[in-house]
Amino acid sequence: MQDLILTGPALPSAMEALEKEFRVHRYWEATDKTAFLKSQTNTRFVASSGHAKLDGAMMDQLPALEIISNFGVGVDAIDLKAARTRNIRVTNTPEVLNDAVAELALALMLATCRRIVDADAHVRSGKWPNGNYPLTGELTGGTVGILGLGRIGKEIARRCQAFKMQVVYHGRTKQRFEPFPYYDNLIDMARDVDWLVAVVPGDTGTIGLVSREVLEALGPTGAFVNVGRGTLVDEPAMLDLLKSGKLGAAGLDVFAEEPKMSPEFWDLPNVVLSPHQGSATTKTRWAMGDLFVRNLLAHRDGNPLITPVV
Repeated sequence: MQDLILTGPALPSAMEALEKEFRVHRYWEATDKTAFLKSQTNTRFVASSGHAKLDGAMMDQLPALEIISNFGVGVDAIDLKAARTRNIRVTNTPEVLNDAVAELALALMLATCRRIVDADAHVRSGKWPNGNYPLTGELTGGTVGILGLGRIGKEIARRCQAFKMQVVYHGRTKQRFEPFPYYDNLIDMARDVDWLVAVVPGDTGTIGLVSREVLEALGPTGAFVNVGRGTLVDEPAMLDLLKSGKLGAAGLDVFAEEPKMSPEFWDLPNVVLSPHQGSATTKTRWAMGDLFVRNLLAHRDGNPLITPVV
């Protein structure tokens, strides 16, 4: 049985599958991480929970390492360049979470637009008998700009169309065979839409992409939804604009230093907050765990990787 390093806790289903096929060594439980890695110099497999930093220095402490299987689509915690130069394969878990994340994006849009959280508090606090809740907006007839028309972005676009919305998008390149209008300038797109939905991954090229200028272009009647990474947005600027009314609303599933965030977000009625649960459904997490394990088994058995990144 082969040795495998698991960087953080795994789902029970994935843990059961890993322990059936590998000798699992729990990195996160080690009090002396350096000594732990020294004891694993012959280990060929790492299963990443998606949060532990896996850089070149750590890879060098595991000279036999051949593959890192990442639980999740985002691989920003893994130094892909370092992995590539050391001939270490990296996999992730795309596709199986597209629907769940797209659903949450629409849920955040609906909750933000119809002020569902604040309206719920209005009822629960006994205010309804004293007067109806103020009128809200609606999605129908609005324009949504999708920042990152990848697998998940396309699923969000389809759902927005079902809500009778016009879809436009911005990305690094224009996709020739997509039916939606393309903007090569994010500020211009933000100025023209009612909703800006961010679903791009977090890496050095996307940090701060949604800048103060982008949010100001979105304006006091616009709303920002983020199901990508918290690092995409200038968070202090976003908070300032939400408080001043220069940005209309926000629905946020991710944050720059989650789970930490400014408590000032908590008191804003024009913000809906979600604890990074885009893929957090029983069905989707099982599928992610299954793919997470199957990539490791494919490599062990000499078969092609199912979802390679590097």
